[in-house]
Amino acid sequence: MIALDDIDRALVRALAQDATASAGALGRTLGLSQPACWRRIRRLRDAGVFRGARLDVDEQALGFGVTVFLGVKLAAKGRVSLEDFERAVTAIPEVQTVEHVLGGYDYRLRVVARDISDFERVLRRRIMALPGAGAIDANVLLSEERRPGPL
Repeated sequence: MIALDDIDRALVRALAQDATASAGALGRTLGLSQPACWRRIRRLRDAGVFRGARLDVDEQALGFGVTVFLGVKLAAKGRVSLEDFERAVTAIPEVQTVEHVLGGYDYRLRVVARDISDFERVLRRRIMALPGAGAIDANVLLSEERRPGPL
């Protein structure tokens, strides 16, 4: 684990809000020179604080109006390996996240679809056909008030 000072924390917050900000602009905001800011960014990246840069896509603008969270319980854990299930589920483009969890289900999936009938098609043809898929519970997202951000 890397030791972070106040400037490092401010830099992480700023980059979490806008990953495209230049080192020069960030440096001016934080009272650093462009090279000093770039060195800090590189140190944080090398330490694994940043796992990469992602584009935050508006799913509705692309025509995906429905988001469903699925709880999936594997039918027979001994017959199908977790790796086989994970490999198969991550190959489905509509599945945005795959989380191996403790509790009533083995996996939690975030699935996007164009509409409910499109979701039903994905559920029946792809998700229910996954190796080892057993009980499935669905929760439709009505609204999202907070997106993941800086800690």
